[in-house]
Amino acid sequence: MSVARATWDRAVARPGRSALVLACLLAFAVLWALAAHALWHSTVPGGLRLAHVDPREVFSARFLARSSSYERFLDIDALLGELTLVVVLALYARRGHRLMRESAAGRIGTGMMLGMLGFAVLWIAEIPFGLAAVWWERRHGISHQGYVASLLTSFLSLGAKFLFVSLALLVAMGLAGVLRRWWWALAAPVFAGLALLSSFLSVYLIPDTHPLHNPQTSADVRELARIEHVPGTRAEVQDVNRDTTAPNAESVGFGSTRRLILWNTLLDGRFPRAQVRVVTAHELGHIAHHHILKRVGWLALFLLPAAGLVALFTRRRGGLARPEAVPVALFVFVVLQLLTMPLTNIVSRHEEAEADWSALNATRDPAAARALFRNLAATSLANPNPPAWTYVLYQDHPTIVQRIAMVDAWQARPAR
Repeated sequence: MSVARATWDRAVARPGRSALVLACLLAFAVLWALAAHALWHSTVPGGLRLAHVDPREVFSARFLARSSSYERFLDIDALLGELTLVVVLALYARRGHRLMRESAAGRIGTGMMLGMLGFAVLWIAEIPFGLAAVWWERRHGISHQGYVASLLTSFLSLGAKFLFVSLALLVAMGLAGVLRRWWWALAAPVFAGLALLSSFLSVYLIPDTHPLHNPQTSADVRELARIEHVPGTRAEVQDVNRDTTAPNAESVGFGSTRRLILWNTLLDGRFPRAQVRVVTAHELGHIAHHHILKRVGWLALFLLPAAGLVALFTRRRGGLARPEAVPVALFVFVVLQLLTMPLTNIVSRHEEAEADWSALNATRDPAAARALFRNLAATSLANPNPPAWTYVLYQDHPTIVQRIAMVDAWQARPAR
């Protein structure tokens, strides 16, 4: 009688438990959507329509053919590399746990070993695709990097990945050993906090930098920083001309560590002062609109469901508290990153468009902005209007023709 009563109690309790889980998931989805809406906020006018810009009216047919060929090879090379990555990780997830038989490093130590072995296998599998990209860029005069130097740089970056995966597994497996199935709920905010710390300290990890000495550019940085309400932002120059001819710039850090980093390939005379001003204003726009902090926020929103799915798919191996689950966790996490890449690119393009708009408001020089985008395409062999599949998968900036169309839209606005 007591057995029958216990069975009945469980049957009655199960619908109530399911309803509670469903309510929690619904509340999480609502909070997630509200946070995403807050992060999505932009200063670009709502309803702004970009007119169609025909790339044939801006660039020569020869350049369009050459840039299309150049980027097509790199995009296909990247796609093949990612497919190889998924296959290798799937095999490692299936068989990698067998390697733990030789380990005497304990639960977490063995998990770290399996994680590092997984990344080492991935590094070996990606070598041919990385060298193919270097060969193609050298052939087109975009890269000066040698093949041995490329391998060495890649190998050194593998050490940083080992450090990252070891720290991540230390946190995740440690929490899983205590919280069991619910480790992910605490691990996600911990990882987001580490990402915030990394963003704050990132300026100290950029190699070959030195203070900006050009008096005209320094004066422009001070003026534009004042206009965009980020006074005191320091500018530095990164020497990259030994490896590449492509120009670029970036904004890093926040608070006391915020910096504007200009590549010396941007300051080598190919770009007039007015165009460098637009690039400077664009990067200061990222700082002014807190895009670095927003990226950490987006990462936190990704990590919450991603960590939950990792916890779900590792249950067959006993959960992430057990080292044999680590290969499966690596596979699930990397596949989730690849699957969400189109969404990540949408967010990135949204922020880049806002930085472009901010630069137009700060410089009020649409002619320089148009000339800059044409010059960026010419010096980087960027396809001004790439195919839809590459735009979705790989374009984290608006296309060149979209950026030119934004300049036209800014200039046409009556409220300007």
